[in-house]
Amino acid sequence: MLKLANRRRLRIDFFTKPIILTLCVALLPTSRAFADEIDFVRDVRPIFQKHCYACHGEKKQKSGYRLDIKSEAFKGGDLYEENIIVPGKAAESLLVQFVADEDADLTMPPTGRGLSEKEIAILKRWVNQGAVWPDGVDRAKLKDLRDHWSFKPISKPIPPKTAGTDWPRNAIDHFIFAKLKNAKLRPAPETDRVSWLRRVSFDLTGLPPTPEQVAEFVKDKSKNAYQRVVDRLLKSPRYGERWAQHWLDVVRYADTHGFEVNTERPHAWPYRDYVIRSLNQDTPYDRFIRQQLVGDRLGQDAATGFLVTASVLLPGQIGKDAPSIRLARQDAIDEIVVNISQTFLGLSIGCARCHDHKFDPITQRDYYAMQAFVAGVEYKDRELLTPEQIATRKNIEKYKARIAEIDNVLTRFVPLAKSGTKRSMVNARQNTDRFTPVKTKRLRFVIRKTNRLEPCIDEIEVFDTEGKNIAIATAGTTVKSSGDKVSLNRHELKFVNDGKYGNSRSWMSNQTGSGWVELEFSREHEIDRVIWGRDRNGRFWDRLATDYMIEIQQDGKWQAIADASDRQKYDPAKKNPMPISIKGLPEKQAKIAKPLIREKSQLEAKIKSAANAKKIFAGTFRKPDKIHFLTRGDPEQPRDVVVPAVPTAFGKLRLPNETNEQQRRQALADWIASPKNPLTARVMVNRIWQTHFGTGLVATANDFGHSGQPPSHPELLDWLATEFIRSGWSIKHIHKLIVLSATYRQSSRNDDENAAHRDADVRLLWRYPLRRIDGESIRDSMLAVSGRLNLKMYGRGFNLFDKRGGLSGFIPIERFTNDGLRRMIYAHKVRRERDAVFGAFDCPDAGQSTPRRRESMTPIQALNLFNSQFTLDQANAFAARVKTESGNDVTRQIRRVYQLALNREPSKQEIESAKPVIQTHGLSVLCRAMFNSNEFLFLE
Repeated sequence: MLKLANRRRLRIDFFTKPIILTLCVALLPTSRAFADEIDFVRDVRPIFQKHCYACHGEKKQKSGYRLDIKSEAFKGGDLYEENIIVPGKAAESLLVQFVADEDADLTMPPTGRGLSEKEIAILKRWVNQGAVWPDGVDRAKLKDLRDHWSFKPISKPIPPKTAGTDWPRNAIDHFIFAKLKNAKLRPAPETDRVSWLRRVSFDLTGLPPTPEQVAEFVKDKSKNAYQRVVDRLLKSPRYGERWAQHWLDVVRYADTHGFEVNTERPHAWPYRDYVIRSLNQDTPYDRFIRQQLVGDRLGQDAATGFLVTASVLLPGQIGKDAPSIRLARQDAIDEIVVNISQTFLGLSIGCARCHDHKFDPITQRDYYAMQAFVAGVEYKDRELLTPEQIATRKNIEKYKARIAEIDNVLTRFVPLAKSGTKRSMVNARQNTDRFTPVKTKRLRFVIRKTNRLEPCIDEIEVFDTEGKNIAIATAGTTVKSSGDKVSLNRHELKFVNDGKYGNSRSWMSNQTGSGWVELEFSREHEIDRVIWGRDRNGRFWDRLATDYMIEIQQDGKWQAIADASDRQKYDPAKKNPMPISIKGLPEKQAKIAKPLIREKSQLEAKIKSAANAKKIFAGTFRKPDKIHFLTRGDPEQPRDVVVPAVPTAFGKLRLPNETNEQQRRQALADWIASPKNPLTARVMVNRIWQTHFGTGLVATANDFGHSGQPPSHPELLDWLATEFIRSGWSIKHIHKLIVLSATYRQSSRNDDENAAHRDADVRLLWRYPLRRIDGESIRDSMLAVSGRLNLKMYGRGFNLFDKRGGLSGFIPIERFTNDGLRRMIYAHKVRRERDAVFGAFDCPDAGQSTPRRRESMTPIQALNLFNSQFTLDQANAFAARVKTESGNDVTRQIRRVYQLALNREPSKQEIESAKPVIQTHGLSVLCRAMFNSNEFLFLE
């Protein structure tokens, strides 16, 4: 049995072994194939981790490229957006080329040992096998850039309850107190009335209160005393001047173009005046936005100066070659996009010009879509058309018709030709020759002499006794002449009686100093006067007939009915004397003529004003450029055309490319000014808060994105934004809430425990932050207390330097009179050239947006404020004012100095210390010391 079993086992082994062997052989290639298949996690990621993550991983993404997340690896970076990894085609994949080909555009890694041949082979096989990167294996998680506090809808927080304290005065204080309580901080005591009055006066008007205003407020113990002060300050014209300066800092307003040539922008100032007026009128902020983006549609032409406040290269500074022109145009449009985005939205959209934004959800395509909204804006002057001028232009034809009616009446008072009465000399604009009524079918105007060159006549009008012009061509009158000089479709004979005025619609003789025009009427008429002129619009005075004769034909013979012999002798110095005067007229005629002449003068002034509109540097608008997506921001690497659209992370507004230029800007303005926009209201209330406390609730006022700082009081920011919108976007309403709060009324007194342990930067506002007043307010205040401040508003700026623009070499003006004593906001602002004295106090140079001024402390500030000619002049004026108001009593003088400069009475010690200074060095030295005191320069 055993032998039999062994034999059977041997048989089974004999038959089984070949089958197993065959099976193993058959399976061998399949096992080898599994071994050759590249696994991303096992084979590829370790290579990336070893060689690539240091520059293209979670912490750092050079050139905007990231290799630790699947979606980003395949998407590409700033330099290359396509063909980074081409599944199935390693030879076409830039990633493989960069690590394997030493002659590639880029070699990676750029330093150190590169990939081994084995690692390169693995990458190639991985790509050729389809570049399989399984989902869900990435160790890092891509941050959702849209998940950010400022990109979310504005909430409507309820002010927190503050039980156990009566400190809050309004909703603002509830939010502030809750934060202080959580941080175990206590608010500072309320400041004294004078300190608060100085604080609020400087904040809202940029000027100190007068001694009389101080006395009135201190005396007023009523419940509404503080509110009355705020209402007065907000109604003051000085408010708009003060707050316009903050706005102009942000939009980088200047009166020169910038860059190397830095030539003058002589017509930029109407935009500055628009801002002042709008703030004084408390223009709703949503309307303020719309006016600055599309004011040409809303009757606010000056407002669009906002679009072109930045530096720009002028045509003469740009190369003539096409690439230079394209680059300059791109730079110009970029400045507009940057201005709009950082001013209204607190976003740095301009950072996406060459690549997707590094931190915010703004793609490069979003950037160019924003460009498309303003692609028809040019940096140029245009006519400043006020609503009055627009209305006048619509009525010009009506005004001209009325003037013609008046002339028709006034010509009856012109002395008859050859009557013996001396008539006025010939007038280039209009002349009337009146004569005894006579019947004729033909009239000839013969010119015998001119003031120069060939004679020119702009419309001959012949009136019958019923006051109808029978010479006009439409009445059937035909004309012929001695000869015509026609040029560029002007000065044709047919223009002499076509009913249209102007040099281009006039007839010109082909003979120097002479010529004639003959008119043949459709039938015989009884006529009594001829009206003619050289240029009825009054622009040209040459080629004027100074000696002439008017003839009519009767019974086949020509006879003179009027000539220049009885006119006053022609005087070339009097180009356009009044053709009609009431002097010498009978009383009855003068009574009729006087109001008509006055009415005609007023109508002509309106027409002239409408025709000669002021210029403003507020952009011109034309058919928009086609905006292309530019590879790496290079105008020489255009890709597809983009349409106007807002960043996709913030809205769905998208316009077809056929949308006209003005409608594009209107759509953008409506989107920005919408109450639903999460950024607009937040950004503006933060700017208002910042100028009252030195730092905004968001410290980075121009950057509400991921790179900016988070708000110190997010609920308060949203409450203010909601209240702003609810109030009708009233800026003054937000001011009032802030300055009447208990938070604003706190003293600036330090608390060592609060400062040292919990909130040294006073971000939680446990006291009022001590601040220095800005450079403009220092200058204005010195003029105010010295009694020299010129409160003239608006208009062309006064000079701070010997020239208003240029390359360099600006020599400061040291002594000022008249307009030079106006508030500093009216100074002609030269870009990148700070005022010689007050520029040291951190005044912006308009090169870049200044959302928040820094407060530096430098020796040059003290030197300027103590030794400058401006300080010496104002100190002398201050002393002269004090002497006038206080007489020669030294104590009274000292008291008045303190009242005017510091809004308080001096102490006995201060009086005793000041007396020997005045007696030894004079009163002006004490006044100069006041200008340099901390109490004058800082808000407590």
